[in-house]
Amino acid sequence: MATASVPAGGHGDPTRRDFLMVATGALGAVGVAAVAWPFINNLNPAADTLALASIEVNVKPIEVGQAITVKWRGKPVFIRHRTEKDIKEAEAVPMSELPDPQTDDSRVTDTAKKVRREWLIMIGVCTHLGCVPLGNLPGQDKGPYGGWYCPCHGSAYDTSGRIRKGPAPLNLVIPQYLFLSDSLVRIG
Repeated sequence: MATASVPAGGHGDPTRRDFLMVATGALGAVGVAAVAWPFINNLNPAADTLALASIEVNVKPIEVGQAITVKWRGKPVFIRHRTEKDIKEAEAVPMSELPDPQTDDSRVTDTAKKVRREWLIMIGVCTHLGCVPLGNLPGQDKGPYGGWYCPCHGSAYDTSGRIRKGPAPLNLVIPQYLFLSDSLVRIG
């Protein structure tokens, strides 16, 4: 049997060529990352968008029965200081009558899991085609359920913002919010 001779710098002994291959590969990977980073970083939200990620609203001036609209992420947000009548009406609705069943308590609970029945905070965009329902300003038609009414297609929401009648498939959306104090709420 003939034995094979192992050339110098052979098996198990790194050669200059091996070093150059590894160095070239590493340098290529760094180059690809350096070229790709601006494109990847461009996918991050802009600074003005991040600034709008959350807003703080002073709710102290909102009297019982009154509602305001604030803008958050380019959408209207309805904040209503509900009356005892509004709360009782919302709590009395049987879940079987709701197309998108949600309890009133689940709609007035902040991210700290604290229920504040007197405050209803929701995105004021109809879930049918994105219209802004009426009922948040004095004198506007609140619809047959005393909440909000979208005259474009006839969707009617109750005093908890739940869909009761019309083509809208879902309740008005409740954003994440947190009461920082009794008079200050952070949305987002």
